Amino acid sequence: MANDLRFQVVEEAFKKRPVEVKVPKERPSQFFGKYVFDRKKMYKYLPKDIYDKMIDVMDNGASLDRGIADSVAAGMKQWALEMGVTHYTHWFQPLTEGTAEKHDAFVEHDGKGGMIEAFSGKLLVQQEPDASSFPNGGIRNTFEARGYSAWDPTSPVFIIDDTLCIPTIFIAYTGEALDYKAPLLRALHAVGKAAKDVCQYFYDDVTKVQVNLGWEQEYFLVDEGLYSARPDLLMTGRTLMGHESAKNQQMDDHYFGTIPDRVQAFMKDLEIQALELAIPVKTRHNEVAPNQFELAPIFEECNLAVDHNMLLMSLMKKVARNHGFRVLLHEKPFAGINGSGKHNNWSLSADNGVLLHAPGKTPEENLRFVTFIVETLMAVYKHNGLLKASIMSATNAHRLGGNEAPPAIISSFLGTQLTELLDHIEQSDKNELFNLKGKQGMQIDIPQIPDLIVDNTDRNRTSPFAFTGNRFEFRAPGSSVNCASAMIALNAAMAEALTSFKERVDAKIKAGEQMIPAILEVLKDDIKTCKPIRFDGNGYSEAWVKEAAKRGLDVEKSCPVIFEHYLDDSSVKMFESTKVMNRKELEARNEVKWEMYVKTVQIEARVLGDLAMNHIIPVSTHYQSQLIKNVQGMKDVFSADKAERLSSRNMKLIEEIAERTEKIEQFVDDLTEARRVANRIENIHQRAIAYHDTVCPHMEAIRTEIDKLELIVEDGLWTLPKYRELLFIR
Repeated sequence: MANDLRFQVVEEAFKKRPVEVKVPKERPSQFFGKYVFDRKKMYKYLPKDIYDKMIDVMDNGASLDRGIADSVAAGMKQWALEMGVTHYTHWFQPLTEGTAEKHDAFVEHDGKGGMIEAFSGKLLVQQEPDASSFPNGGIRNTFEARGYSAWDPTSPVFIIDDTLCIPTIFIAYTGEALDYKAPLLRALHAVGKAAKDVCQYFYDDVTKVQVNLGWEQEYFLVDEGLYSARPDLLMTGRTLMGHESAKNQQMDDHYFGTIPDRVQAFMKDLEIQALELAIPVKTRHNEVAPNQFELAPIFEECNLAVDHNMLLMSLMKKVARNHGFRVLLHEKPFAGINGSGKHNNWSLSADNGVLLHAPGKTPEENLRFVTFIVETLMAVYKHNGLLKASIMSATNAHRLGGNEAPPAIISSFLGTQLTELLDHIEQSDKNELFNLKGKQGMQIDIPQIPDLIVDNTDRNRTSPFAFTGNRFEFRAPGSSVNCASAMIALNAAMAEALTSFKERVDAKIKAGEQMIPAILEVLKDDIKTCKPIRFDGNGYSEAWVKEAAKRGLDVEKSCPVIFEHYLDDSSVKMFESTKVMNRKELEARNEVKWEMYVKTVQIEARVLGDLAMNHIIPVSTHYQSQLIKNVQGMKDVFSADKAERLSSRNMKLIEEIAERTEKIEQFVDDLTEARRVANRIENIHQRAIAYHDTVCPHMEAIRTEIDKLELIVEDGLWTLPKYRELLFIR
C-alpha cells in the first residue's frame, strides 16, 4: 500500500500560499524600538536626576545606585501598563544555549480585600530562580537551589506580548556565574580597559573603548507539515538519515536568488517585529543551500548584540510557525549541502570615533592599526585551542570543515597587503613608520559602469578568523549557539594580549627608550611569535592539517577532547588574570559542555535506533515481501529459465535488502550496547569521549545502510519525507 500520508503532507506543503503580513503605515525609523524602554522613553518616564544617573551607568560604567531602583521601576511600570502589559520577568541566558524567563503579574494585595498593580525596585533589581534546575556543572545541588538573577541596566528592557522582559545576569548563591552574560560583561570590561590604556599611546582624548559585534544568522526553513512527519527533525533538529537529492546546491542557483513568496512574507513579518524590538536588522537573502537563508543586522555594542541575537532566535521560531514553517537553527540539518553558521564580525572602536582595526591616514595612525592587528593575532595564536573550544559543540562538529564552513583549525587570513606589511616590519632593522595603501580603483572596461573600489583584502571562506578591512570575521561559531561563548573567550584573550603589550612597552620606555621605537620593537617580537596563526591558503586541504600541526596549532577533531582547552593552564591563567572567570566556574562549564554533548548524542542515538527498527526495516521488508511474491508469481507464469532471467533484478534487490536490514539490526544492537557501556562511566569527561569514539561511529554506519535502502525501496512505501521534498519551497 502506498504511503498516502506522506504524499498528502507534501502536496499540502506545495499548495500553501503566503500569509498576509500587516505592514505598519509608519516608516521603520518611526516604529523602531516601539516595545523597548529606550533612552527616549526613559527621559519621558523618569525624573531628570534619575535619568542622568541611568545614562551615567549605561555610558560610563558608573555603579548602579540601588537607591534609584524604585524610581526606575515606577517609570517602567507606568510605560508598561500604558502598553497593555500585565506581567514582568527576568530574562536571562543560562548554559542551555537558549533563554529563560519566569513571569509574575503586576499585582499585590491592597490591604482592603482588593488588588493593585505594583512593581518595586527590589523586584526590578533581583529575583531568585532555582539554580539547581539549570545546567551548573555541580556548583548547585538539588538541596542547594538558591540562585540570583540581577538586572543588567546596560541592556534595555523590552516587551514581548503582555510581559515586560528585564535582561539580567544569573549567578549562584555562592557567586559563580551560571550564564553567558555575567562573564561576557566581565570580558567586555577587561578588554575595554586594556584597549583604552593602549590607545593612550596614540590619542589623548580616548576615555572608553567599545567592542562591536555584527552577527550574521544563517538558518533553514522547512514546511511545518513535512517537519512534523520527520521524527528526527522534530526531536534532534537535524535529519539523521536521508539520501541526497539529485538536485541540491550544485547549480549555485539559490544563492542570492529570488526569495520565494512564502519566505518573503515570513521575512517581512520577522523584520517588522524585530525592528519594533530595536533589533537593527538590515540584510536578508537566500543562502547557498536550498531552503537556507540569512539575516544580518547593523553592528552594535557587543553585549546588546548578543541579547538581540538571542531574542531574534526566539522570535524567528514564533514567526515561522505563524507562516506554516519551522526554523532549523541546527548547524547541519541536511547532509551533503552547506550547514549554517553565525559569523561574528568583531571590532573595537574608541569614543573619539576611531575604529581601532581600521587603517589610518597618517603613519602614527597606521602604527595604532598594526598594533591592534598584531595583538589580536597574538590573542588568537596563544589561545587558538580555547577559541576552538568556545565554538565547538556536538552540532557544530557536523558543519566544520566543508561546504564553505571553516575547518576545525583556528587560523587567521590577512590578505596580501597586510601580510606583506607585517613581514616588512618583522624584517626591518629600522624603527620606521609606514603608510598603507587605501582602497584602489579597478577599471572594468565597460563605459557605462563606473570604476569599482577594491578592498585592501580579499575574502577567504575557509578561514575561521579572517581580517576583512576594518574588523575580523570569526566564521566558526555555529548558528544555534549563544555568540557570547565565542565573545567571552576572544575578548578575554584580547584583554590579556593588550595588557601584556602595554607592560612590555612601558618597561622599555621606563628603561629610557622613546615611545615609538619601543612600540615597534615589541611589535616585531609579537609578529614573529604569532606568525604560525597566519594562513591565507586553502583551509580544506590535507596539506594544511599537517602544516598546522607542525606550527603547533590545535588540530584535534574530537569535540569532548577540544573542550579540555578551557582547563589548560594558559586558559585558566588568562581568565583569572582578566577576572572573567575563576577555575571553579571554568570546571563547572566544562562539566556542562561534556554533559550536553553526551545528552545530544544520546538523544540522536535513541531516535535513530527507533526510526531504524520501527520505520525503515518494516518498510524495507514489506517491499521485500512484494518482490518475493513477484518472483514467485513469475515462476507460476513463465518457464523456469525465463522466470529466473526476468526475476534476476528482483532477486538482487531481495538479497540486498536482506543484507542491509541485517546490518542495520546488528548496528542498532551495537549502538545500544555502546551506549550502555558508555553510560556506566561515572566521569562525565570520559563518558563524553566514549560517546564520541564508540557511539557516533555506529550512527554513521546505520545511516549509510538506510540511505542506500532509500534508493531501493519503492517510493510510495517510504514513510519519511525525502530531501527532494524537504529542501524546496514552492
